[in-house]
Amino acid sequence: MPEPEALEKIQMKWFWLSGVVLVLDQCSKLFADAMLSLHNPVHVMPYLAMRKAYNTGAAFSLFHDGSGWQRWFFIALAVLVIGVMVVWLRQIAASQWRTALALALIIGGAAGNLIDRVVYGHVIDFIDVYYGSWHYPTFNIADSAITVGACVLLLDIYLTWKQQRST
Repeated sequence: MPEPEALEKIQMKWFWLSGVVLVLDQCSKLFADAMLSLHNPVHVMPYLAMRKAYNTGAAFSLFHDGSGWQRWFFIALAVLVIGVMVVWLRQIAASQWRTALALALIIGGAAGNLIDRVVYGHVIDFIDVYYGSWHYPTFNIADSAITVGACVLLLDIYLTWKQQRST
């Protein structure tokens, strides 16, 4: 088992990924906010458009029609989740790279949406996937990183469980 200081250095390397996600997310949101008109789609290819939307709620605009309490609730929740995941990431073994990857993606995505909520009072979404008249809820790079991170975390839990069950 590596010394605690060595373990910290091993896991700290994953924060670069959180930083990349954060920078890509914020740059893409600034670009979308400056270049797109609110709710007017720009079709990029079949089934994909860029459509600027402001989300004051959670995923899929849940609680978007609240009286303003949701902003502060989601800010507090994001700070808590980021804090827990940073502590978790710093404590896992180097061999748990899938967990580290998942946590780094979630931390970066959560930080990107947190910045939006603090600075603007809403999250800037702009990726619109559709088929005919059906539209998936508009999302952003932070949402994508959180989703991919959650899927990788679930996969890691399943693979770990499967490995432990077979031994």
